Amino acid sequence: MKKIGFDNDKYLQTQSAKIKDRINQFGGKLYLEFGGKLFDDFHASRVLPGFQPDSKLKMLLQIKDNVEVVIAIRSSDIVKNKVRGDLGITYESDVLRLMDEFRNIGLYVGSVVITMYRGEQQADSFIKRLQSLGIKVYKHYPIDGYPSNLSLIVSDAGYGKNDYIETSRELVVVTAPGPGSGKMATCLSQLYHEHKRGIRAGYAKFETFPIWNLALNHPVNLAYEAATADLDDVNMIDPFHLEAYGETTVNYNRDVEIFPVLSSMMERIMGVCPYKSPTDMGVNMAGNCIIDDEVVREAAKQEIIRRYYQALCDGRKGKDCDSIIYKLELLMKKAGVSTTDRKVVTPALIKAEVSAGPSAALELPDGRIVTGKTTEQMGPCAAVVLNALKTMGGIDDRIDLISRKIIEPIQYLKTQALGSKNPRLHTDEVLIALSICALTDENAEKALAQVNKLKDCEVHTTVILSEADEKTFRRLGVHLTSEPKYQEEKLYHV
Repeated sequence: MKKIGFDNDKYLQTQSAKIKDRINQFGGKLYLEFGGKLFDDFHASRVLPGFQPDSKLKMLLQIKDNVEVVIAIRSSDIVKNKVRGDLGITYESDVLRLMDEFRNIGLYVGSVVITMYRGEQQADSFIKRLQSLGIKVYKHYPIDGYPSNLSLIVSDAGYGKNDYIETSRELVVVTAPGPGSGKMATCLSQLYHEHKRGIRAGYAKFETFPIWNLALNHPVNLAYEAATADLDDVNMIDPFHLEAYGETTVNYNRDVEIFPVLSSMMERIMGVCPYKSPTDMGVNMAGNCIIDDEVVREAAKQEIIRRYYQALCDGRKGKDCDSIIYKLELLMKKAGVSTTDRKVVTPALIKAEVSAGPSAALELPDGRIVTGKTTEQMGPCAAVVLNALKTMGGIDDRIDLISRKIIEPIQYLKTQALGSKNPRLHTDEVLIALSICALTDENAEKALAQVNKLKDCEVHTTVILSEADEKTFRRLGVHLTSEPKYQEEKLYHV
């Protein structure tokens, strides 16, 4: 069984109470910037075992009658078709997905704001699409000299030029598909407009990481740096908090660097800044809900290794990752880990050497390791998944769960009808074949019943996987790493 290091129930209670207190502090409306993922926070669930990916949503549901959600998306991210790495979908698509998810659980989504809008054609097309769906859309514009030109920013020619987002509830949650979407600027722009209208409003920030009351080089905080290596985020002691209170807390460079400007902005808007430090702005209570520090330390170290492998593979795929790889190597040294500390790496490499072909290793929930190799019928991922299901189901390894009579027609369809050059079955195809066999075969039925146990298992492959296999592992909730090399030496890979 996977060890738990985080008390999720305590988190839901203490976090919602903290946000209520902050709303009361301002006595009117609170704009709450949600950093990280509001929905599907898989990073938090990996580094804080016990944290549920939808914990933030569940917390908001406790006060849902007072909550309104505004989703921000940066115009340039629309133009670039920026993709969420964890889900493999564009930010545009994720805006729609988020809206559906929020609405399905009873959260009110008021509108979408397009930030840093410059009249781009792609942004206009997305705006029209949203409006055709009955969604309110607002535009926020670039401001010359942002964030240093305070006299322009806090004026009718600065924030005043932005559309005023009409909201109706006391807690306005501003979220986004990913970082750098303009959430903070959206909140401050709204503060400016609200105070011009004589409406009392405040601003706070809900950023899960870095965790302010953990040590600077605690693996959980280092894992945050690993997750944001492409943004050049660096954890640091909050100097403003230390000066104001004599207390050491952790924040990250962007918030520390922007705080003097932010403080001046809020002073100009509100008459006085209610905060003495970036830490003061936050409402995160996650650090108070860790119940086993050793468990979360180990989980965070594993996350750093996973991020390192991902960067290596991205570099092999042609992305400019040299600086990211270098930073991740430094973080691994800080955390005291190497790739061999990932339990599935060495067994996968040994299997590849013995079988003279691409292989995979998977760690089961009880810690046992199973391996799989490439065969004529299937690739290493499909093989290792089948072997894992056999092991968890107590099925003799010599038993073939899927008959050749099932596999061969699928291979024929792939190569002869669909034009695939690879006759081997991908993981999703093997699982579908297994489900067919389960109708008439007791062992296949028993194996199929184990599929949900693959969630949160660790797997390592000795080659970069196809997009189909990566998506299947993602859907299964398996944590994947791969060696940064392709199975075949060619220029085009799918």
